[in-house]
Amino acid sequence: MGIHTYFQSLTDLERIIRCPGRFKFEEHSVSAHSWKVVQYAKTLADIEESKGVAIDWKKLYEITSSHDYGEIFIGDIKTPVKHYSLELRAMLQQVEEGMVAHFIDEHIPEEFQPIFRRQLREGKDDSVEGQILEVADKLDQIYEAFAELQRGNTEKEFITMYRSALIKIKQIKLHCVDYFLNQILPDLVQEGSQSPVDIEQITNEALASAVCP
Repeated sequence: MGIHTYFQSLTDLERIIRCPGRFKFEEHSVSAHSWKVVQYAKTLADIEESKGVAIDWKKLYEITSSHDYGEIFIGDIKTPVKHYSLELRAMLQQVEEGMVAHFIDEHIPEEFQPIFRRQLREGKDDSVEGQILEVADKLDQIYEAFAELQRGNTEKEFITMYRSALIKIKQIKLHCVDYFLNQILPDLVQEGSQSPVDIEQITNEALASAVCP
């Protein structure tokens, strides 16, 4: 009982492997993913601030560091499955949020429950911080898929992961997205030029098919 249970549960995130059921040269845990998302988000937010955008840093750290806590209860569901339909995505989110809420009610002292509900909520929304979380989450998806493609992993799921994440990022109107597309992505593509998989072609096709708002 108590916050000890929450602290103890964090170890479970180290045991949940992302993109289960597919051959991978390197496996990534949900815990490692969450840490990387925080690092991406810090830099993305710095880029936004350099353009005069106000950042709520406390909110950003809260939502990025805890954005996948609910996977303790439902595991990591493959992206193509999770986003198969809006109805399925909504149902999975409802289950995840319900189990997180039950965990808070059962284990977190009453005086801290409002804080935990705020910190463990779904953080992706229309705020700048929520959009940065979305970009950071998709960036890690790109880099995980890129690492596999670069080594010659021809599993179609990694091409889908890379492509869908890039399309989603391009659709988000932030200064940091422009910076990524113009300054960072070309370096990534150049690094992957010797890959057995044509990463440049996949990238160009994804960017061409992305519909900007």
